[in-house]
Amino acid sequence: MAKKTSKKNRARDLDPDVLEWWTTSIIDMEPNRIKIRGHEIEKLIGAISFPQMVWLMATGELITGWREMLLESALVAAVDHGPQAPSVAAARMAVSCGVGINNAMASGVNMLGDIHGGAGQQAVELFRDISERLDGGVEPNQAVLDALENWRKKRGGFIPGYGHRFHKEQDPRSPRLLELVDKAVEEEAISGRFSAIARAVEDALAAEKGIKLPMNIDGATAVIFAEIGCSPILARGLFCLSRSVGILSHAYEQAEEGTRNKGPTPPSYGWNYEG
Repeated sequence: MAKKTSKKNRARDLDPDVLEWWTTSIIDMEPNRIKIRGHEIEKLIGAISFPQMVWLMATGELITGWREMLLESALVAAVDHGPQAPSVAAARMAVSCGVGINNAMASGVNMLGDIHGGAGQQAVELFRDISERLDGGVEPNQAVLDALENWRKKRGGFIPGYGHRFHKEQDPRSPRLLELVDKAVEEEAISGRFSAIARAVEDALAAEKGIKLPMNIDGATAVIFAEIGCSPILARGLFCLSRSVGILSHAYEQAEEGTRNKGPTPPSYGWNYEG
């Protein structure tokens, strides 16, 4: 009797183009078997943390030790910034309109753009630019100044990762993240290269403006993401993943309140008509 072939194998035999339509090194799956990056899913369940799973899925590497702790700390730090954040407000308004919680979450995540949600990615890009200049033999202070000048020419005057419109004196999340980074450097778990670069940028901005612009959550998490090997685009994705927790929580809370059609301002407040 001929051996019965799986549906996967039959698809290969009948139409090779179908098998090549999607290619991935992330997951291999067929009936009764799932492997993530070469690991059987049942051997990962209960054996690795969620941050480890995120990193394994995204990079193919199993992150451990200080690097795992730093990744987890960055994800914890950025979960929420209140209903005044456009992404959270959008999710709360959406769920009050009667959409499902998944739609409300999508509404919030879709608000995370270059201005609200993209500064971490941009900070990694800036830090990498400085790092490349250092590798090219540019003196450290000059590398920072050249990178800032280049950034402003191409991107405008806003320097991502520094200062905060709400936390004027100090973003309370940043010192703790940088403290953990310093401990990881002491343990030689990370190089500390991007931590030094980020602090050099902070010093350069203070000297330029005459006031201190402390590193904010985007700058501090960008240090972590750069130190553990994130590309800029992955850094942005990890921020979105983190903030999704806050978006979920706010959407769920709003759903439990049962408020209907909640707009951006109370009904008694109007708007300026300029027609």
